[in-house]
Amino acid sequence: MREKSDDIGQTKPKSQREIEREARLKLALKANMGRRKAQARARSAVDSDSPDAGQIDDNNKNE
Repeated sequence: MREKSDDIGQTKPKSQREIEREARLKLALKANMGRRKAQARARSAVDSDSPDAGQIDDNNKNE
């Protein structure tokens, strides 16, 4: 029977393929986050530039 202490604290060494994959994923995630932040900044700039930002149109109110 295996003891629980055999698996604790031991990690399998990563192969070169796994290391390269993690590096690619890390770069892709960083690029994706950069694009999303740029999109969010662009959206907030457009929202703050519009004259009626944050105001409710009186014609579309539910009465």
